[in-house]
Amino acid sequence: MPQAIHAEDLKLTKNQSLVLAVLQSSEQPLSAYSILDRLREHGLKAPLQVYRALDKLLDTGRVHRLESMNAFVVCCHSRRGQIHPQITAFEICEACGKVNEFHETRIEDALTRHARGSGFKIRTTTIEVHGLCAECR
Repeated sequence: MPQAIHAEDLKLTKNQSLVLAVLQSSEQPLSAYSILDRLREHGLKAPLQVYRALDKLLDTGRVHRLESMNAFVVCCHSRRGQIHPQITAFEICEACGKVNEFHETRIEDALTRHARGSGFKIRTTTIEVHGLCAECR
């Protein structure tokens, strides 16, 4: 589970800052190799450099990994300096690739109650909903 910290509290390394900046400037989710391609001129040469930066950004809740796309996006909460919620959901447009992050407390409460009732300890939860956004319908 990402740590509940404010975005401003995280001290970033050079590589983490570069990776985060690329994701912030992108309107689409990016794979680690797409990030690497955009950062080669800044001295990043190996995928491991990008993956290490992404791991730290994931651990601290600054970015999310979209499992179905094997891609990364900036957490909308970190953009606003907010505390990251425990359970995050995404609407992913299958036509244009636009991703909308949202948090619904009723979903989080229901999953938490269910896990508690079954004795299950939730480590991470990401919900991905695929379909068409309003512009593509």
